[in-house]
Amino acid sequence: MNSVVSPAKWPQFDAADGELDTICKLSQYYGSDPSIVLAGGGNTSCKIGNQLYVKASGTSLASIAADGFAIMDRVKLDQLVGATLDSDPETREEQYKAAILDARCEPEKGQRPSVEALLHHIVPSTYVVHSHATLVNTLTCHVRGPELAEEIFGDDVVWLPYVDPGFTLAQKLVECLAEHAAKTGGAGAKAIVMANHGLIVAGEDPETIRSHTDEILSKIESRLGDDWQTMSFGTPETVSDPMALVRVIAPALRGLLAEETDRTLKVVTFDDSELALGLVGTATGKSAACGGPMTPDQIVYCNSFPLWFEPQDNESEAMLVIRLREALADHDSRTGYPARIVLVAGLGIFAIGDDYAQARTSMDLYLDATKIMAGATQLGGVNYQSDRDRQFIEDWEVEAYRKKIAAALSDSAGRLNRKVTLVTGAAQGFGLEIARGLAAEGAHVVLTDINEAGAQTAANELCDKHGAGRGIGLAINVTDSDSIRECLDQVVRTYGGLDVFVSNAGVLKAESVKTQPEQDFDFVTAVNYKGYYLGVQQAAPILATQHAANPAYRSDVVQINSKSGLVGSSKNFAYAGSKFGGIGLTQSFALELVEDGIKVNSICPGNFFDGPLWSDPENGLFVQYLRAGKVPEAQTVDDVRKHYESKVPMQRGCHAEDVITAILYVIEQRYETGQAVPVTGGQDMLR
Repeated sequence: MNSVVSPAKWPQFDAADGELDTICKLSQYYGSDPSIVLAGGGNTSCKIGNQLYVKASGTSLASIAADGFAIMDRVKLDQLVGATLDSDPETREEQYKAAILDARCEPEKGQRPSVEALLHHIVPSTYVVHSHATLVNTLTCHVRGPELAEEIFGDDVVWLPYVDPGFTLAQKLVECLAEHAAKTGGAGAKAIVMANHGLIVAGEDPETIRSHTDEILSKIESRLGDDWQTMSFGTPETVSDPMALVRVIAPALRGLLAEETDRTLKVVTFDDSELALGLVGTATGKSAACGGPMTPDQIVYCNSFPLWFEPQDNESEAMLVIRLREALADHDSRTGYPARIVLVAGLGIFAIGDDYAQARTSMDLYLDATKIMAGATQLGGVNYQSDRDRQFIEDWEVEAYRKKIAAALSDSAGRLNRKVTLVTGAAQGFGLEIARGLAAEGAHVVLTDINEAGAQTAANELCDKHGAGRGIGLAINVTDSDSIRECLDQVVRTYGGLDVFVSNAGVLKAESVKTQPEQDFDFVTAVNYKGYYLGVQQAAPILATQHAANPAYRSDVVQINSKSGLVGSSKNFAYAGSKFGGIGLTQSFALELVEDGIKVNSICPGNFFDGPLWSDPENGLFVQYLRAGKVPEAQTVDDVRKHYESKVPMQRGCHAEDVITAILYVIEQRYETGQAVPVTGGQDMLR
């Protein structure tokens, strides 16, 4: 049978592979499939003599290596199987945790074994793969799960009822395995199906695990039939103008959910896929979503209950924000937790996190939960966790530790930690260097450019360096308001809004006023002057909504101007005029937008001699100025460069880090707005 699960290629297992090599390959294969493993859920192990190698907490299955497994003493684990621990759940779990830590063979490494290490020890096979496969959980979270499992699989699976994780679960497994052996005459099962939890498949070789996993998933998928993910709740009804609502709700959630002591807003990501709309667009979906959590993963990453919010027809933005504030406060009061998932009827799903990584993980886990709800509904009904079981997971120290590890992995310290920034003209030159500098300071960076491919390539580089979601590349034409709006809509859908809008895109056509073509003048003016105005016009409402939701919060517009905005420039009038005009816009915007908590400032760099604007060998400014005769005595491009360097007291051109330092200053200071800050090496000074 061909594999029906992982999109990754089935690994090559060699005769020379030892048990540890084999479990690494199995772990990476299944860990790379989001339908099997999400957010590090699940764990794997192998047995070598009297030692158990089990995945350590905080280790990703998709990339796990040999050192990601904690080595356990199976003699001590055997003793723990027969131990009697305290009846009080809290005391019992402390005793269990201490015993598990004591069973480590290499405690000096500081690894924390999977909480299910004892369960892996009990399963009687060399290799054990425990996952939270979506298809399996449509069955494990079904109201008649045990009966349906027997109907589909007969004696091929062991049904493990839901009990507290850890010691109690291990004890229950011993009991269930004994009952199955007695029932079948000792025949082994192909899998263990864990109520409201997941799947365990074990075997003496990888092919056994693969074939049994595929068989289990295929039989459940066949039982579900077609369109079960999107149509289980009925035909959805949707709002008429979805983006109009998203543009308000996402920025408002960023502000409303920010912690009072933190000036950084949340990241809010949005999904309106068929899957999401199948849930939020129907009354059946609302009933399913509000019934409670189904699995521990859902509780850990999404909190136990989402907020369900109903938009109203023809509602003003101000009233919508007020009702959202009230709904969030009520949700917090009822559940004891701030909302991490907000379901808006007929619109879609919003997931909230401290940064994009957290928000994306919450979204992925909730979309997975939506599939589980849909599948369980298709099979006949959803089985939710009891209040007692839910509260145990909410308060469980082990899951608190898992949250702490996940938060530490996604944390990015820096002066712009977790802020969302957008830079126009970011595919190359100053814009790209600015984007890199902002990312290095912990920001999420949206790189926009008319060169979409270049922006995306640069964004991928930032993600490779700083983490998934830390950069996205989008197309923008700053002279076209529709293009800007479409770009910002993508920003709102991805991050919920933005904190810093850097208007950097600029062009230059140098020539005498006596000869410059009108179209060249129009081009420079459209990009440098009109483009700044259009960008602020489209970004300001998003920033204003965030401030309305959180009046203590301030955002920033930063225009990358030029020293040519401070003093005229011979045979470069179109550029200088556009930059002079830009400072006028900055001062005017600052006066108007201060009421929306928006600071507006310009940075006026000196010449960036090393960038393509100046140094491009075919059309850079050095070449243009040489052709235009702007430096009469110059015979070569080097002559032109030396001429301009000699004008700077610091004897060099402006560097990217000089501009980034100025950007950080205008963002961090809380008092100044409407300023034009020179970064010219003393060539042009404030007057």
